[in-house]
Amino acid sequence: MAKTSVHRVRRKPPFFHPVALRTRRDGWTVARQCGFLAQLYVGGSVAAAARAVGMSRASAYRLRGRAGAEDFAWGWDHVLTPPGSGRRARFRPDWRKVTQMALVERLESGLVQPVLYRGEMKGIRWKPDDSALFRLLRREDAAARRAAARGAHG
Repeated sequence: MAKTSVHRVRRKPPFFHPVALRTRRDGWTVARQCGFLAQLYVGGSVAAAARAVGMSRASAYRLRGRAGAEDFAWGWDHVLTPPGSGRRARFRPDWRKVTQMALVERLESGLVQPVLYRGEMKGIRWKPDDSALFRLLRREDAAARRAAARGAHG
């Protein structure tokens, strides 16, 4: 029987917001998070992917369950969902509850994606989070308009 290609079973890792954690030498860095998703794509096993990046299966599930890890969890589900089986909706935060500082952090950290070549992660692709930028600009514009309206009435 012919071996089924990985491309038919799983999807490549998408751009995602990495989980913001304290910087630790032995922790879940951005590179480890990307490496985990890349290994999950190649092998399909959570335990093997976690082992490949030097972490445990339990810590991977703890990371997935953390507050602020919804985008990472969506990336994880995206990788394991076969193409053509229907797309899972991407996590959408309630933007009314996102603070200015959180928007600035999302803007500064950007989106990351592991770069795969022949089944290996060769690097990390980064791109700015344009939606965070536009939301921040809209909020600043609205605040400026409110200030101008108060100045005209006062």
